[in-house]
Amino acid sequence: MIQLNRRHFLKGAGASGATCALASFLPGSLAAIEKQPLKGIASEVASICEMCSTRCPIKARIVDGKNVFISGNKEAKSFGGKVCARGGAGHSLLYDPQRIVKPLKRAGERGEGKWTEISWDDAYQFIAEKLNTIKQQYGAETVAFSSKSGSLDGHVFHLASAFGTPNTFTHASTCPGAYEIAAKAMFGTKMKRDLGNSEYIINFGHNIYEGINMSETRGMMQAQIDKGAKLVVFEPRFSVVADKADEWHAIRPGTDVSVALALCHVLIYDNLYDSQFVEQYVVGFEEFAAEVKKYTPEWAESISDVSAVAIRRIAHEYASHAPHAVVDFGHRATFTPEEFDMRRAIYAANILIGNIERKGGIYMGQKAPGYNKFAGEAVAPELAKPGVEGMPKISAIRIDQVEKQYKLMWSSGGVYQTIIDATLEAKPYQLKAWVMSRTNPMQTLTDRAKVEQSLKALELVVCCDLYISETAAYADIILPESTYLERDEEIFDKSGKNPAYYVRQRAVETIGDTRPSWQIFKELGHALGLDKFYPWENIETLQLMQFNRDHNLLAHIKKMGYVSYGKPLMLREPSMVAEFVNAYPNARHADHDGSYASAMTFKTPSGKIELTSAQVEDMAPGRGVIKHRPVQLKKADELYFIQGKVAVHTNGATHNIPMLANLMSDNAIWIHPITAGRLNIHSGDAIQLTSSVGSEEGTALVTPGIRQDTVFAYMGFGSKNKELVRATGKGIHCGNLLPNASAPVCGMNIHTTGVKLAKI
Repeated sequence: MIQLNRRHFLKGAGASGATCALASFLPGSLAAIEKQPLKGIASEVASICEMCSTRCPIKARIVDGKNVFISGNKEAKSFGGKVCARGGAGHSLLYDPQRIVKPLKRAGERGEGKWTEISWDDAYQFIAEKLNTIKQQYGAETVAFSSKSGSLDGHVFHLASAFGTPNTFTHASTCPGAYEIAAKAMFGTKMKRDLGNSEYIINFGHNIYEGINMSETRGMMQAQIDKGAKLVVFEPRFSVVADKADEWHAIRPGTDVSVALALCHVLIYDNLYDSQFVEQYVVGFEEFAAEVKKYTPEWAESISDVSAVAIRRIAHEYASHAPHAVVDFGHRATFTPEEFDMRRAIYAANILIGNIERKGGIYMGQKAPGYNKFAGEAVAPELAKPGVEGMPKISAIRIDQVEKQYKLMWSSGGVYQTIIDATLEAKPYQLKAWVMSRTNPMQTLTDRAKVEQSLKALELVVCCDLYISETAAYADIILPESTYLERDEEIFDKSGKNPAYYVRQRAVETIGDTRPSWQIFKELGHALGLDKFYPWENIETLQLMQFNRDHNLLAHIKKMGYVSYGKPLMLREPSMVAEFVNAYPNARHADHDGSYASAMTFKTPSGKIELTSAQVEDMAPGRGVIKHRPVQLKKADELYFIQGKVAVHTNGATHNIPMLANLMSDNAIWIHPITAGRLNIHSGDAIQLTSSVGSEEGTALVTPGIRQDTVFAYMGFGSKNKELVRATGKGIHCGNLLPNASAPVCGMNIHTTGVKLAKI
């Protein structure tokens, strides 16, 4: 055990002297604690990382009583037993002097940076009195609750439901929403990629060599290195994934949908598609084929700047590897108002070669209940979801429910940015309060000025966070959450081709006076008088409820950290079905072709894959059929401004963590040499970008790895919060340049706009 005091923190935090000096005066910060012991829970603990949204299985080990060493959990084979740079830097988050470890109450104006420490009971009481008063005067629906998607978001949303508001939001409309909603419309469920078994991969800006997902990134590497898969990338800049590709096509920003539709045109009209699969499993093909007939490669070239010859050749190469080929449906690509149909067109290119539930294609995954039915026995334990009786019946509409076109998003994370409209313009009614957990809309939503106006206009703002983030700086109360290395959580489903579970567990005793968010929102629920909606005592009670009080099973999962059950299964892959049937004597009999294809069903209105959707047509007239619609993302005298992820940071969450800030603290603006030459700009020069909503100053990076009409920045930098010293004033704040606009149907916050470039 070591006694950690101010001197130890200032010596070992990995930050500059000026940074630490300022941090030591922050009320409630870790630097303000005189002494704090480091005490490990065990010599090594199996847990889950939370340095990004992938949440890889990890092992955390105490080293010499002084530090935490984080490595991958080798039980999770697809993750390779490894962690990325972010995951390895978790200990730097744990000991950061700027981390908040006591509840804080605003002492000055919102955003002024004046705080006082308060007790947890006083914080809960203050929030509860405010929320109950707002509920009584204006209705529970005037309070919005938001959280980053993933572990523990269910606790803040459970509180919202118990309180009586329908307005709960994840970060879906700022990142993963489009491909999830497109899949929901076409398949009725989310889809997964089997990149590791692909022989041919087409990629539209899904840069998983920087926006790292350990399992998928390793799968891509396996496909390219071990299987010799060809990778074709369409992206406006020469990203890392473009660098590792066999072909890079510098597509015009926002025109991905034209190339995807042209690929579909070639597949259909050169008779390269799997007609048998389409006939058996797809509805709406005729309408789609009729629409796509005009979308020739020559037409796409005139819009996208991608060669028609290349599009036609790529479509033929792709089809020649069917069904073990895939068009990656992406994550955060170049956003456009036509984001929904871009994703649908990409899914269509997969459907046409019949790669659904085939190796190297896309698949639905196997959770325990369905898997056990196929096996005819309980191969995997089934996870129970603890229910609570008597939850309020909410009659008020959601603030994003006024537009029927967003129907698929209402239960899939919501249209996050409608909080801004409801606060500033009372659309469809006036919001009065915002409670948020582990989310930073001042960085991740667009039009920063409007987000700031919203936060200042509300009667109550509550943030549960690790830092005084750029958003938390505008809160009335900051509730300090324990880091992922200091908290236990429920068991989580990590199923892929077969059922799997994993669990987050504390590696060290809590430092300071922080609490896990499950406890925070449970205790706040009690303060609000909602005790009856919390029948569990603690996290272990919840864990046991999940596994029907099977103590041995729970102990096993805790010991291993990650547990996988059974054999991998894809329903239309005969070799996998054969191994499955041989393993389980009571398994369902295979079809005549050796597959389980006859058991493949889809949760759509038709029960089939919907290339054309009557449901979408009802939601948004004219959008049932996938089609191209012209969009204007910039003016003639402007440049396209696009953004992306970087391997050492996670969106707007990690830029102040000492080790990662030291690795990268700025986001220089990529500019093509010809564009830079016109303005006499050289690498390292100070430059200014100006859009319709804001202006930012940064540093130029002149490179041929970008289109002449485009500039690029990694997102998450340029915080305006002076309390986040490492992340403040360095680089371009992307959200300050992007207008507040939403894409139809999927409600995505659009992340492409026009800017003017000037040398300072």
